[in-house]
Amino acid sequence: MTHSMTAFASRTGQTDTASWHWEMRGVNGRGLDIRTRLPDGMDRLEQTLRTALGKALHRGTVTVSLRLTRTSDAVDLNIDEAQLDRVLRALDLVQERAFAAGVTLGQPTAADVLSSRGVVGTPAPGNDDALIAALTTDIGPLLSDFRAMRKQEGDALQRIVADQLDRIRAHVDQARTLAEARQPRVRQTLREAYARIMEVTAADDARLVQELAVLAVKQDVTEELDRLKAHVAAAWDIIEDDAPAGRRLDFLAQELNREVNTLCAKSQDTELTQVGLALKLVVDQMREQIQNVE
Repeated sequence: MTHSMTAFASRTGQTDTASWHWEMRGVNGRGLDIRTRLPDGMDRLEQTLRTALGKALHRGTVTVSLRLTRTSDAVDLNIDEAQLDRVLRALDLVQERAFAAGVTLGQPTAADVLSSRGVVGTPAPGNDDALIAALTTDIGPLLSDFRAMRKQEGDALQRIVADQLDRIRAHVDQARTLAEARQPRVRQTLREAYARIMEVTAADDARLVQELAVLAVKQDVTEELDRLKAHVAAAWDIIEDDAPAGRRLDFLAQELNREVNTLCAKSQDTELTQVGLALKLVVDQMREQIQNVE
């Protein structure tokens, strides 16, 4: 377990014609969900960005935004005359409909018209090869910073989960001791139950012994404790591996929770039940932390 899904990285840069600011944010996610917020005309850059993130990351919702500012010398406003004509016709139609309805509207100014979407634009950044090349160069360092923070967060998560696994293992050992200590009491309880039944009914002795044996098996928690121990060992193997661990740890946490629930249901002992509840609490806490693991 080496990486968290939560991280943040930013990077700034500039050329003679533009300046920019990158931001990359990561939060939890079932799979890898890449979301980009780039200026218009950045199709080539977006494809390069998605490819790089897809190779470097495995899980998480990752949002990458780019704020681009052209320098004053580079800005050359373009008026889309076809769009301007469409906006003017629309404004004329609105004025006619308003007049027919007896509604008085103020006359739009030139600034209002120019601010309409698509009327004024700047040269498409995607056509600026030098700018695209400079922005592409930033992707590697930005992603490196992002992964470094994921690694840092992952190291902290690993310490937390390791401590929780130690606590689970200690509770399992305690539960095993209590389970072994209660065996004489369980046997005595079954003997007493057998004696009471035989006093009041002429039950088939062999059938009764068989039923009591089944009851004894149902109260035995040895298998649950063995599986809990095995799951803890498997979790240790996972967190010491460099491969993405989130999905595997989440599965093991579900299995741990299932065994703990069975342990509590079969305990028939106050102290053992208390240990089972303590186990359940730690497992739940571990599951919360695991949700952040890539």
